[in-house]
Amino acid sequence: MGVSMSTATAPAAPRVAASRLALLASLGVVIYLVIDGLLAVLRPDVSLLHQAESDYGVGPYSWLMDLNFLLRCALSLAAAGAILRLGAGSGRLRVGAGLLCAWGIGSGILAFFPDDPPGTPVTSAGGVHLIVALIAFLCVAVGTIVLSIGFRHFPELVAVSPLLLVLSLVAVVPLLLLGHTHFQAHSLDGLYERSFLALELLWLLVVALKLHQASAADPKAVADRP
Repeated sequence: MGVSMSTATAPAAPRVAASRLALLASLGVVIYLVIDGLLAVLRPDVSLLHQAESDYGVGPYSWLMDLNFLLRCALSLAAAGAILRLGAGSGRLRVGAGLLCAWGIGSGILAFFPDDPPGTPVTSAGGVHLIVALIAFLCVAVGTIVLSIGFRHFPELVAVSPLLLVLSLVAVVPLLLLGHTHFQAHSLDGLYERSFLALELLWLLVVALKLHQASAADPKAVADRP
């Protein structure tokens, strides 16, 4: 496994691109959470404890949930891009970033295949949604763990790598609990899913903010901005 390149030695163009991508990713996480909070207010009929976040994608304001799925895709790809521009020499980081991209793409696909909320007929679109969501969740769970371990050799993130590893490992707990519910009625699948998503989004936010800070703070990178 190669040693990752730091912002101090990386060419100016990748540093600037990484800074911008990381900023977009961090803003994306904040906007995602705002939209999620707005949906909770607009759709009180969707239980935060007993229903998946995806249930917002069926019924009133479904377009907001679809927008959030696409936003989750964009912010995840932006974060992966920032990581790759600064750590392209590391095989572990490439694998982790690839899994992050798979999670992002899967999130985007969910916007086009609404799920089947409790009490509604089972549809083929709902089946696709469930399979894609499962694959995407597994990809981000494994990807963030792989990346957190790789960040121990990543100059910009070595200081927060222990925190990131804890976040990524703790996120596995609600994911396992979610799988154990089998999405049965009145289970806590909504709570477990939201806990998992919150931890992964927090992981992405910490990474994005640190990468933006490290890239933008480099005098040469700032001087090279158009």
